[in-house]
Amino acid sequence: MKRPRVLLVDDMPEIVQYCAGLLASEHEVVGSAGDGLAAISAVAATDPDVIVLDISMPGLNGIEVARRLRSAGCKAAIVFLSADDGLSEIAMEAGGSAYVSKSLVDSDLRTAIAEAMAGRRYMALCREGKKRRDQ
Repeated sequence: MKRPRVLLVDDMPEIVQYCAGLLASEHEVVGSAGDGLAAISAVAATDPDVIVLDISMPGLNGIEVARRLRSAGCKAAIVFLSADDGLSEIAMEAGGSAYVSKSLVDSDLRTAIAEAMAGRRYMALCREGKKRRDQ
């Protein structure tokens, strides 16, 4: 079976590096970007199956990136990452397939990617210290 091609987008290089290591055994990480404009260019250059997209970035935030990608016809699954779970619904409305709180990346990022690629909505939120998954 073909390994999903993943583009990682986060303005914190340590997050990109960590996610790349976490995904390396089951996914092909095809590139990374550190801001919203670079993300749009990287999507065009790499044609990923999945975009793991931080919300809070300099320049264009992840929500605006998702809106622009969807308007341009991008079909890649978008898995949002953020430390602010209050933005989860807005992110999903902007074209997200999944949302993972940054505090849950270890336990939920791979599942979120699998669910998003299967066409299912997935959310892993950390509210008041409790994990909640919505599928």
